[in-house]
Amino acid sequence: MTTEPIALSAALASFTDRWSPRIVTAVNDYDVRVAKVEGEHVWHVHDHTDEFFLVLDGELHIALREPSGERTVVLPKGSVFTVPRGTHHKPYAPAPTEILMLEPTGTLTVGDHHEEIPAHVDATTGHALTR
Repeated sequence: MTTEPIALSAALASFTDRWSPRIVTAVNDYDVRVAKVEGEHVWHVHDHTDEFFLVLDGELHIALREPSGERTVVLPKGSVFTVPRGTHHKPYAPAPTEILMLEPTGTLTVGDHHEEIPAHVDATTGHALTR
């Protein structure tokens, strides 16, 4: 972990991969990750942790499978949303979008259970930020 400020714009400019988050810092036992996303992710679930999203630029849609049925939340730039643990969800970005996520260190981007992972989705616990 660095003891110097990190500009999110510089962190996001340091890579081009979609659905492949970079760890910008840590807070206690949590990673703060940024990612560039576009198109569909995969249906997945995190059994033991919530997942926090902040949209830095663009628009993120998150489909949710809840006990009352399926719905989609739309997050424009500047919006936050937390997917509760145990909720199946599938993020989707209709256009290039930049997001920040807060998750326990070691959390897989495809959760504990998921559908088949397409080639454009990186199943990772996050990559170190290169500067």
